[in-house]
Amino acid sequence: LAGVPGGERPTVASLRLPEPAPADDAAVLFTSGSTGPAKGAVYTHDRLAGVRDAVAAAYEVDHGTALVAAFAPFALLGPALGAVSASPAMDVTAPASLTATALADAVAAVGATVVFASPAALAGVVATSGRLDARGRTALGGVRRLLSAGAPVPVPLLRQVAALVPGALLHTPYGMTEGLPMTDVGLADLEAAGPGGEAGGGVADGVLVGAPLDGVEVAVAPLDADGTPTDRLVRTPGTTGEVLLRAGHTKARYDQLWATEDASRLVDAGGAVWHRTGDVGTLEADGRPHGAGDPAGDEERGVRLRVQGRTAHLVRTSAGVVTPVGVELAAASVPAVTRAAAVGVGPAGTQALVVVVETEPPTRRAGGAAPDLAAAVRRAAAGLPGAPAVAAVLVVPRLPVDVRHESKVDRTLVAAWAADRLAGRPVAPPWSRAGRLRAVLGARRPRR
Repeated sequence: LAGVPGGERPTVASLRLPEPAPADDAAVLFTSGSTGPAKGAVYTHDRLAGVRDAVAAAYEVDHGTALVAAFAPFALLGPALGAVSASPAMDVTAPASLTATALADAVAAVGATVVFASPAALAGVVATSGRLDARGRTALGGVRRLLSAGAPVPVPLLRQVAALVPGALLHTPYGMTEGLPMTDVGLADLEAAGPGGEAGGGVADGVLVGAPLDGVEVAVAPLDADGTPTDRLVRTPGTTGEVLLRAGHTKARYDQLWATEDASRLVDAGGAVWHRTGDVGTLEADGRPHGAGDPAGDEERGVRLRVQGRTAHLVRTSAGVVTPVGVELAAASVPAVTRAAAVGVGPAGTQALVVVVETEPPTRRAGGAAPDLAAAVRRAAAGLPGAPAVAAVLVVPRLPVDVRHESKVDRTLVAAWAADRLAGRPVAPPWSRAGRLRAVLGARRPRR
């Protein structure tokens, strides 16, 4: 351009990028693939700003706040909030690799008052907390809010974490890639609900995820007799169905997945669009009023949500539909059990309810559970509403979990293995080392 009359060589400083409009696409965020094929959720600039504002308002994170994120997406969200952000020395692709010392060092490095970590990361912190020195304990004592999401967080684990961060409020927000955060519940509310998550105690049929945040509306699409969500929208307590959400900070659409986008939308009588989450939950009366101007109206304020599983993972027995999370929580209440998966085996409508568990110490070989353990799991499940009958209890060295949080169990994979096992095909779990080796050798075996 120097040789062109009137031409000037452009510099980076002279370039002017177009200012994006609020409705312009800003990002495509991919789901983890733990509940189905990974999908790209498109966020526009105004919706992404809504996520930022929702987190800032709910958890008092703003300019000047120091945040430690043991979860990569929150490390990116921190700067958008104007917060000083740090990540601990850990493998961010393996949340369970987080140690108490690494977390304390990161907190001390930036003077963090807010921490976000997945349940698996918190379990790693608790397991290694004995190695903390006085400096590390002092650093953790300065944390004022701790958030954990990605899967249900056991109350006993939260209590152990609370002992390490005695000055912090503990939160377990509920949401998904398509919308986060949507609801919130704290440790104090979980404990007030009773040892099983229900008022008065007992075993809860699902995990309490709390009340909707400001600007969030929650409803359910009731299930029909075979467990299929209907197209009706209900917002009154006492109703179980597919969880529906509506907020200004949910996704704009799925990226180039038009059929999936259409299936994920429910349009109510007033023309409002709701997001079908694929989760099954029950609305309960909360008793606490929401903020003024709640679009739900006075008669529908004070609702909280209990999540009971995924629509794809409902167990359809001859006695009716069983939701998995309550059974899993009941099984995990057995002292020897550290994690559980409740799955259906057999044709829909006559499925057998099978519980597959991890134990401590871990079993060395996958197979049927010892009679005393199986009996304990059955007794625990019998305390649930409807007293679902557990047909079989299996034990594995470990259950398969998602790669993002290392917390969500892959029930589909577990169900396929359980079906093989109960059919007399004692194959190794496909997620185990032996199972993966078997798959590789099988693929290399020449056809005859």
